[in-house]
Amino acid sequence: MKKDAIVTFEVLVPARFEDEATCTLWECDTLGVQVSVVADDVALTASFRSAPDLEPRLRAALEWIPGARVRPVEVPDVDWVARFREDFRSFAAGGFTIVPEWEERPPGPHVIVVDPGRAFGTGTHQTTRLCLALLAEESARRPLGRVVDVGAGTGILGVAALRRGATLAVAADLDPEATASSARHAHLNRVALRVVQADGGRGFRAGAFDLVLANLMAPLLVERADEIRRLCAPGATLVLSGLLAEDVHAVSEAYAFGRVDVRADGEWAALRVRLP
Repeated sequence: MKKDAIVTFEVLVPARFEDEATCTLWECDTLGVQVSVVADDVALTASFRSAPDLEPRLRAALEWIPGARVRPVEVPDVDWVARFREDFRSFAAGGFTIVPEWEERPPGPHVIVVDPGRAFGTGTHQTTRLCLALLAEESARRPLGRVVDVGAGTGILGVAALRRGATLAVAADLDPEATASSARHAHLNRVALRVVQADGGRGFRAGAFDLVLANLMAPLLVERADEIRRLCAPGATLVLSGLLAEDVHAVSEAYAFGRVDVRADGEWAALRVRLP
């Protein structure tokens, strides 16, 4: 198989897990997802750049979803990235205007240019929109200061922080595809975003940041709570997303060291945690 070949998988999950499964596929670097209904399940057809370990990696990432099934499928030879781009248009999200790179950039200080399809987090999902809105609110309350985005994906939250006056913004992710996407978005937006390949908050100095952003899945937010807390300077704020409404209680308990506020967008939620 050629290095740049595209492979496609069908993922069947119970309908109630559609959003979580879709989010997971984007975190696994899908080029695009199509959704169809199959009885009580949904079928997510997702295409990827080929890799030797791709199928077992997908199965491992989705094994926590009850009844999830993954199988390779044959599809017509289609440029999925091009097709996805055809349907991607400018939109407003959390006080920002998100613009694909091929559209003319409108005037204004809060415009974010994106290259869709490279990594999860271009503002279309509720979790990213919640983070953008809370970031904008925080910037209206006080100077953002030093900001880190843990598990940055595309890096647009770091770009957004710089658009809102952050003195420093760091995009940290362990995935090389994500760090490449963050660097790409820093270039597209002409901002001095610092991109670091790192495992969560490990490797950063304790107390180094005034605002910590973490758009991760709820189990990881709980598991890494102490590590994420360690990043915070006195009086810092955390913005945590990637959780469903049903996860709010568990994540709130893990971050009870600060004052917790909850925001929701449909069935998805985000927390703002302000430290003393």
